[in-house]
Amino acid sequence: MNAPGDNATALPIVLQALDGRVPKRTPIWMMRQAGRYLPEYRAVREKAGDFLTLCYTPDHAVEVTLQPIRRFGFDAAILFSDILVVPHALGVPLSFEAGEGPRLKPVVNGTELAALREDLDPSKIDRVLEAVTRIRAELPRETALLGFCGAPWTVATYMVAGRGTPDQAPARLASLIDPVFFGALIDRLVETSTHYLVAQLRAGADAVQIFDSWAGVLDPEAFRRWSIEPIRRIVAGVRAQVPGARIIAFPKGATLSGLTELVRATGVSGVGLDWTADRPATRYALGAKCALQGNLDPLTLIAGGAALDMAVDAIVEDFRGAAHIFNLGHGIRPETPIAHVERMIARVRGA
Repeated sequence: MNAPGDNATALPIVLQALDGRVPKRTPIWMMRQAGRYLPEYRAVREKAGDFLTLCYTPDHAVEVTLQPIRRFGFDAAILFSDILVVPHALGVPLSFEAGEGPRLKPVVNGTELAALREDLDPSKIDRVLEAVTRIRAELPRETALLGFCGAPWTVATYMVAGRGTPDQAPARLASLIDPVFFGALIDRLVETSTHYLVAQLRAGADAVQIFDSWAGVLDPEAFRRWSIEPIRRIVAGVRAQVPGARIIAFPKGATLSGLTELVRATGVSGVGLDWTADRPATRYALGAKCALQGNLDPLTLIAGGAALDMAVDAIVEDFRGAAHIFNLGHGIRPETPIAHVERMIARVRGA
């Protein structure tokens, strides 16, 4: 991993932005950029047979991570895996049902939590880390490699409910009815996620992202307790072992005041913005404090045409002169036309 400040001008432009510099051109990558919208991904997915085999087989994980780099030349690759690898490696049974998403055995009390592993099962995690090392070796030097994990709040919502729900009410209720159990669950996820990110960085990742996909369902006080504070602890824990580690937080649905508080409390290198973010206000509040990443609506990418052109131009203009990484406001959808992705990239790089 490159430490911030080392050979700054030779750093991949994504890392320059995360170090607070304004690159010569806007760096770009997409969340879920390796996925079902690509025919080459679907071919590997079919070969793997099931999603977890795809994640845990280094040959497959390396291949699908590199596919969007070969096709589009994005400025960063993100490890192909899943946020639920962490509970799975703690011993939670996990499967992915076609068209229905993940299914886990729910963890709803202290007894069930105590039955899980204290650490991550190396028979699972080591295969992910092998993929990280191999991806970094095969990537062009100018392309950054991002690792990731789910934020403790978001991972806990799936563990408690055993699946995704519209507003993650089961986890919200658990945090209110049994805060001792829920706090212990968060603590376990903070500790294991910290170790997991450190291992990814040591295996070759240049930066890591923490996905808090369900942060937006929390009220302000719960957001501080269950989103900001666990992320703060992870950032501090990672940097205690990897000084200067570059870390992006993506608290989807967070308000501007919530984003501001998160950046102040955690000291993250960058913050991901969903498509609802007020860009001028966010730039004014945070542009001098960290990199800003985002925030094209994935539906606009599906729409294409003039709507896409106008949205791309507005994002680039609103963040011109800032440390900005162009991205979507959430993951790309499977039905997205490849031609629209190509048009978006050309538009960003021609701006």
